[in-house]
Amino acid sequence: MESVLDLAPEAPVVPVVVIEDAADAVPLARALVAGGLPLIEVTLRTPAALDAVRAIAAEVPRAVVGAGTVVSPAGVADAVGAGARFLVSPGWTAGLLGAMRESGVPFLPGVSTTSEVVALLEHGVRDMKFFPAEAAGGVRYLSSLAGPLPQARFCPTGGISLASAPSYLALPNVACVGGTWMLPPDALASRDWARVESLAREAARLRTTRGPA
Repeated sequence: MESVLDLAPEAPVVPVVVIEDAADAVPLARALVAGGLPLIEVTLRTPAALDAVRAIAAEVPRAVVGAGTVVSPAGVADAVGAGARFLVSPGWTAGLLGAMRESGVPFLPGVSTTSEVVALLEHGVRDMKFFPAEAAGGVRYLSSLAGPLPQARFCPTGGISLASAPSYLALPNVACVGGTWMLPPDALASRDWARVESLAREAARLRTTRGPA
């Protein structure tokens, strides 16, 4: 199965989107894609989330839309049914991992400890979300994992900013980062899609040192 981390290899940043109004989904996705960030994670935290995934999948063909905050097998089924092309979870259990694996789409289970990383490697999963990145040890923690666990690749998410993203992307075991800084609340509230596009373009200029293939 294709990896989430290879779906948009030129995009170093995955926007993590919380959508309150499904009507905003398409113009927001178009702004992110125009700015160079086609891999879009829509979190399943709002009643509008699945409709947002559905709309982006249908109307923004250049977007690679996925569902985040997937925490149950039912959530997996709902997200895939809405058209999600990848799945992201903040953590994992055996049941959730099995459902994601059986979904037929790439998935990125969340970890925050070494034991969780080793357990996923034991299950044959090499690509993971590191969450919450800053609170769980940040760049220093991930750097320390690269030596003993070089086969694991990460998309750290949680508290990352434009200023801190380059330090993560410089690590050999980081393939991309997730973030919300290109989606400031005031721009979303005013539907300032031009500003979102500009911030996305700034984020897209960041580059990463790819982890082990």
